[in-house]
Amino acid sequence: MFVEAVDRELHEECGVFGVYGVDNAQEVSYYGLHSLQHRGQEGCGIVSCDNGNFKRIKGLGLVSEVFNDANLKTLSGNMAIGHVRYSTAGGGGIENVQPFLFNHHTGNFALAHNGNLVNSNELKKYLEDKGSIFQSTSDSEVLAHLIRKDYDRQKWVYAIMEALQIIEGAFAFLIMTEDKIYACRDKYGLRPLSIGKLNGGYVISSETCAFEVINAQFIRDVEPGEVVVIDKNGLTSYDYSKYKRYHMCAMEYIYFSRPDSDIEGRNVHSFRKESGKILYRECKVDADIVIGVPDSSLSAAIGYSEESGIPYEMGLIKNKYVGRTFIQPSQSMREKGVRMKLSAVSSIVKDKRIVLIDDSLVRGTTCKRIVALLKEVGAKEVHVRIASPQITNPCFYGVDTSTYEELISAHKNVEEVRKIIGADSLYFLSKEALFEAAKREDLCLACFTGHYPTALYQSIKDANKDGKF
Repeated sequence: MFVEAVDRELHEECGVFGVYGVDNAQEVSYYGLHSLQHRGQEGCGIVSCDNGNFKRIKGLGLVSEVFNDANLKTLSGNMAIGHVRYSTAGGGGIENVQPFLFNHHTGNFALAHNGNLVNSNELKKYLEDKGSIFQSTSDSEVLAHLIRKDYDRQKWVYAIMEALQIIEGAFAFLIMTEDKIYACRDKYGLRPLSIGKLNGGYVISSETCAFEVINAQFIRDVEPGEVVVIDKNGLTSYDYSKYKRYHMCAMEYIYFSRPDSDIEGRNVHSFRKESGKILYRECKVDADIVIGVPDSSLSAAIGYSEESGIPYEMGLIKNKYVGRTFIQPSQSMREKGVRMKLSAVSSIVKDKRIVLIDDSLVRGTTCKRIVALLKEVGAKEVHVRIASPQITNPCFYGVDTSTYEELISAHKNVEEVRKIIGADSLYFLSKEALFEAAKREDLCLACFTGHYPTALYQSIKDANKDGKF
């Protein structure tokens, strides 16, 4: 028996990767982006710079589909920035695949962005009224137009800082000029960005897992409200804002990041494992086996098993070699495709009382199918435990949950959700547990609480179009 596992219920907008002062920077970027593939599978790109000569390759698809030995060789130099993306603000299409490359008489530059700007519509109107012409519908292009080009290139950091003070939202930007890379992070600390050392040069990545693949040494995180200039002099730090918060998106720990990444000093696998332990302590249940939904729920399932003493089993198997079902030409073919993605191990599941661990529950459709699958192959009971709180509010910071209507917990209580997904019992992790598992005092919990760290401008109106909330 098979069921849709993933196309998962959540998509994060993208990941960025940069290289400075390392030979064959484009090859390093390729491996870096490959390590960040989980953050975006719609499209990717790399811009390299060789003695002021910029070259770019970008396309729709996975990193391994867009790049090959032949086209990578057309890129050269010891500087490069790269990007993988899902579409959120601005939608999809090749014109929105980054990095963006801008040609200007004062000097060319490239830009890549992870996150989402909540005041992009207002800024676009302002810029268009002043004569700017946008080449994409992505909010990321706004920053490029805001940067004043009349600064001395040696002082361009101040032009970037002025522009960053105007934009609002979640972001990690990489900007590459002819001789520098600027690594910029929002003042709320909503999106991760880390710096590593490699072969006398530097690498910058949305996640530290990319450093392991290329054998780079982690140095530090870019701080909230900081611009780090990377050039021949090394690293130089500038604060564009004194308002600094550490509201890292909780979903980076819960779902988005790879388990081998460290986020601001806390390993993601360790966080998820600890959340699984807390999940058992908060709501115990008698069962025969614990299983997790592959892949991001497995660490929490291991933690739940260890704390409860209930054996952990691999009752669900993910087929990693199924093509992306959204490109199939008909609905019937798409349905056949998604049913190939996740299978139940009947001999393990049959006649068992199961604790099913999942990292989050957004729309409820995938969880409902998995519960039905387990019962179809003979599970006696399926008790669903979610290793995060109820998602009751949209995210406007780069996650594709932008309306209340699509969130099942925004208009259903726990018992109503339980009935819909067909579980014998249902429990969500408490909000307090996230701080305990992360070993920190600050996180962005906006999707769980509705308390947003930034102003929202038009975003909340767009999310509330049905008028029900």
